[in-house]
Amino acid sequence: MGLLKWENRYSVGIEAVDHEHRELVGLINRLHDTAMAHGSKVSVLGFFGDLYKAISSHFALEERFMRERGYDQLVQHKNDHERLLDEIRDIMEDYEVTDHFDDRRLAQRLDAWFSRHFESHDARLHNALGYH
Repeated sequence: MGLLKWENRYSVGIEAVDHEHRELVGLINRLHDTAMAHGSKVSVLGFFGDLYKAISSHFALEERFMRERGYDQLVQHKNDHERLLDEIRDIMEDYEVTDHFDDRRLAQRLDAWFSRHFESHDARLHNALGYH
């Protein structure tokens, strides 16, 4: 079933970027499905690791692009990236310690990220500078 559904409001209007974002939604949904099906702790933590790496990689590329282009909102955008990565790490560590997958917490945080970060930071970045 999945945790998140791609919505047009998440689109930044650049197909390659939207494609990457849809791939992240797909990875989030596979993590959710595995955890909700009571997959092994190892497989759930593996999905968390894959998600964290994919998001970190996406952010690193965006940040490099912003630095190269002298983007005026780099600090604010990077701070939002760090906040999200901290939240994902917190959820992953909570799961590792408790074996409880808090799908509500993950859904709330990720939906807030998609709706706020994509619509504001990413849309502004890609409208100002184009795709990297």
